[in-house]
Amino acid sequence: MKDSDAVTPSEDEPAPASTRSPAAWWRRPALLAAAAAVGVAVIGVVGGLVGAGISSSAGGGRCNAVQVASGTLPSIVTVYASGAQGSGNGSGAVLDAHGLIVTNDHVLTPALPQGKIQIMLTDGELLDAELVGRDPQTDLAVLRVHRDASLPPIAFSRSEDVAIGQPVVALGAPLGLSNTVTAGIISALGRSVTLPTGDGGATIITGMVQTDASINPGNSGGALVDCRGRLVGINTAISTVPDSQGSGGGGSVGIGFAVPADTVRTITGELVANGRVDHPSFGMTTTTLSATAARQLGVPSGVVVTGTVPGGSAALAGLQAGDLITKLGGHSAPTDTTVIQVAVTASGGDQVDVEFIRDRQSKTTTVTLRPNPAP
Repeated sequence: MKDSDAVTPSEDEPAPASTRSPAAWWRRPALLAAAAAVGVAVIGVVGGLVGAGISSSAGGGRCNAVQVASGTLPSIVTVYASGAQGSGNGSGAVLDAHGLIVTNDHVLTPALPQGKIQIMLTDGELLDAELVGRDPQTDLAVLRVHRDASLPPIAFSRSEDVAIGQPVVALGAPLGLSNTVTAGIISALGRSVTLPTGDGGATIITGMVQTDASINPGNSGGALVDCRGRLVGINTAISTVPDSQGSGGGGSVGIGFAVPADTVRTITGELVANGRVDHPSFGMTTTTLSATAARQLGVPSGVVVTGTVPGGSAALAGLQAGDLITKLGGHSAPTDTTVIQVAVTASGGDQVDVEFIRDRQSKTTTVTLRPNPAP
């Protein structure tokens, strides 16, 4: 089975909750252990609404989870992905009445490139979905379903209106348990989180919303909303506590992360318009040279270029496989994470000075960051 959120249902009907298993976990030091295909909010209660006794309004305390669930759950879907790589499930949120749905890109991994994607509405209706576009860098993707009746779109909040300590509610399908709801607060804002991507790479998502609302595998792509049911973010990852072997496990420990609403709005708009998002990129793959290897080779620490994209930023600047980058945009002894961080915080056209070693000779170049050329 593919490392994804949970076992998917058959084509005819969803499998019972008891047959669904948690996702595998990828260990990420910055997160202790980040959930691969997780990151949504909710607690494991089959078909129930948690927090029926929660009261209070948006003014403080906690949200009225009953009212939020009643008004927002119809805009939340369960996403099923299956293909040659296995199967899995996640969550999603309705973007517009005509069938556009946002989810996490990693949720769709089992269905890529030619598998099957389905979504299940709150009332149990199962619909085939097609991929509109995906953006591994922000771990977002847009799906489209065709249905005679319109769907209720989720409302958006503005990221500038979100505050630390503000009560929030998470909705999704943890461990395949659709229509699950949990409540909590916004614990922090502006987090930069390093995550694995569905295609086997890594990305750093900046500006993420941290929450203590319970989110677990299976709710990736689900919604984190304010007390008025407006989208605060798309739940994407959680931290877990490593065991003595350094492996992560278990479920929510109260540290979850959501892609902020403003980013969701921007990225999904570009995906709908163009099917892709053109982020500035170095257009190269790298591997970090360990301190031990650097000492053995008698060279500084840094990253080794393992490949370049033809016509990409690095190739146009003259970098090639085998070059050892020792300084990148002012960062001495850069790592793979440095390369990602510089790229995701850059704008198109930004120039990055690079110092590198080739054939034991020190060289310099300037990389002008631009999107990778279309394949």
